[in-house]
Amino acid sequence: MPAKIVVPELGESVLEATVGHWRKKEGDHVSPGEVVVELETDKVDLEVGAEQDGVLAKIERKEGADVRIGDVLGVIEEAAPAPAATNEAAPADESSNRQPSAPPAPAADQVPEPGGSPAPAVRTAGEISTPSARRFARAQGLNLGQIPVSGSSTRVTRKEVEGLSQPSSLHGQAAPPNGLQDLSAPERARQSAPEPQAVSRAVPLEREERVRMSRRRLTIAQRLVEAQQTAAILTTFNEVNMSAVAALRQRQREAFKERYGVGLGVVSFFVKAAITALKQFPRLNAEVQGNEIVLKHHYDIGVAVGASEGLVVPILRDADRMTFAQIETAVKEFARKAREGSLALDELRGGTFSVSNGGVFGSLLSTPILNPPQVGILGLHKIEERPVAEKGQVVVRPMMYVALSYDHRIVDGMEAVQFLVRVKELVEDPGTLLIES
Repeated sequence: MPAKIVVPELGESVLEATVGHWRKKEGDHVSPGEVVVELETDKVDLEVGAEQDGVLAKIERKEGADVRIGDVLGVIEEAAPAPAATNEAAPADESSNRQPSAPPAPAADQVPEPGGSPAPAVRTAGEISTPSARRFARAQGLNLGQIPVSGSSTRVTRKEVEGLSQPSSLHGQAAPPNGLQDLSAPERARQSAPEPQAVSRAVPLEREERVRMSRRRLTIAQRLVEAQQTAAILTTFNEVNMSAVAALRQRQREAFKERYGVGLGVVSFFVKAAITALKQFPRLNAEVQGNEIVLKHHYDIGVAVGASEGLVVPILRDADRMTFAQIETAVKEFARKAREGSLALDELRGGTFSVSNGGVFGSLLSTPILNPPQVGILGLHKIEERPVAEKGQVVVRPMMYVALSYDHRIVDGMEAVQFLVRVKELVEDPGTLLIES
């Protein structure tokens, strides 16, 4: 009986998706639980599997199509049973005139090995790669459809594709990861070989290229425009002397790493300082709903991390109850999942306030944009040694500019400035954070 492949529940507040990549073609055999198609949502990429054994008879929605929950993506039909073998002898008058026929040649992907058993069908990295792996491969000019996969590999991640793009791997100095058979080196050698002079000709370079926006990139664009149009965004700035934090991190670097297995970064200090300041200025931990202000007495802090398809903001739930080590561990895990495209919807939903660290990319100063419906976001920047005046003397200190963007509809300039000053005071005296938190 035919079975339909339908768009599953996508998670709270997610109603639409885009068909990203079909892992199977029409006519391919599928097994129960095997991933058939990938969907892109504005938050995460989802894999949809087959619910029964059979053949993918029809693809209803092509790659790039927008779909909603319950829409039919494709149809799986039961595989036709193989014809029963017959042992009936051919009539004598025909068999006497029939010449013995040679056995059919084995298929190219079923050539027998020396041991006598046929070799398994060759799979390519393109068939079992993750969405982030394919995006990275496109950016690097790698054709995953030309790279076979050996062994029992069932999934090729971005990290493994990154291994193929390294010079040592491309030139045979290291074995490709996860059973990937690197064909790029001979291919590059072939492409770099000079062509005969007789056929060489100038080929005009493409001056423009059209690339479809992913659903996540499109949603980011829409929400940023929405934030600018619906909120009265204003930004206030300050600078923080990071000397005390730098000294503390230097003293505790080895012990912290040995005990917790993660480095002590600067984000945890600002998350802790922001929570303390939010308790003193609660309107920055609120949202606007119609004519009402919803004050929130829980602190779910979003931490912006970079991903191949754009910035995502996973949430530190009840961050006021987390230790420095728990915050650093969670942020590190969020960054890993963002690179691999494996963040879950629950990890991205909600949030009462956000922290964005553009300093890791070298930003010296910026004005962060609100993440609706939040009304506040704290922007961190590059730590840079600058001359400052202390007690009548000019000294060089590691300084950081910080920025607070806020919704002026419910947050006044005075409390926004006081909030940022409080964050500055707490970070410049990190011992106070232990008392306050």
